[in-house]
Amino acid sequence: MVTLHGRSREQRYTRLADWDYINQCAEAGKPMPVFGNGDILSYEDLDRHLKNTQVTGCMVARGALIKPWIFTELKEKRHWDISSSERFDMMKRFVNNGLEHWGSDTQGVETTRRFLLEWQSFLYRYIPVGLLEQLPQKINERPPYYIGRNDLETLMSSPNCGDWV
Repeated sequence: MVTLHGRSREQRYTRLADWDYINQCAEAGKPMPVFGNGDILSYEDLDRHLKNTQVTGCMVARGALIKPWIFTELKEKRHWDISSSERFDMMKRFVNNGLEHWGSDTQGVETTRRFLLEWQSFLYRYIPVGLLEQLPQKINERPPYYIGRNDLETLMSSPNCGDWV
């Protein structure tokens, strides 16, 4: 089995994944299973890639950092309008698990904080379904400034890391 990402390391997130290239590789690689990877943030993205390419399956990466609940959405083929308090509870569990794993001493707290802030640099890009003008959200489109349905939702959408701590 091979997993193929349709973008180079140098491109980072500046371009969309090249699913035509992934498809060419999947066709050339038969009968070896080829999984495609890149820019999956909704069940529509997954369905489109499975329907329009010869890949055996798809891998989710950045989409899971932006929306950790994406696997529920993919399985149930729906958009989940998850509340800011539910997302905050996920972050609290993350912090508690980090402190349990790395310890609550200075080094453990700093390690947990570093990984939390890295995750939040993706998580803030989520736009709540109830606020989107058009579904689904596109992974490469940075969210515009918006006022959330409550203060916590607005803070969670801030690109300013000073608002997160």
